[in-house]
Amino acid sequence: MGRIFVVELDGRSYRCKFCRTHLALPDDLVSRSFHCRRGKAYLFNNAVNITVGALEERVMLSGMHTVADIFCCCCGQIVGWKYEAAHEKSQKYKEGKFVLERLVRSFASDRGRIVDEIDFSSEVYIDTRPSMSDGEDA
Repeated sequence: MGRIFVVELDGRSYRCKFCRTHLALPDDLVSRSFHCRRGKAYLFNNAVNITVGALEERVMLSGMHTVADIFCCCCGQIVGWKYEAAHEKSQKYKEGKFVLERLVRSFASDRGRIVDEIDFSSEVYIDTRPSMSDGEDA
């Protein structure tokens, strides 16, 4: 295995919950209306410091998609999935985009939900659990 080069993002960023590696910028956020098995997820135009797993066909709420799980490049935890291909014309906008699963946590305690754009902290954490991602909100 080679050396890992990590991209440091300037300003507020979405980060891996486990190792705090930068994953995405708020400017790349496309939609907050996605869901996975464990709750909310966000759609991004771009993500950094990830590795992409094997392609697979998944039936999601919006139809059949070719996706690949994405993993934090530092700790190896699954952080979401990447849309490689959409089989329905209305879903083509998702191709090449990344879904990051949202962390269930508040900054005051380890329970609850994060506060998104109105939070004054400089970072938001992305859930990292070793299980597979599963779907999105239509």
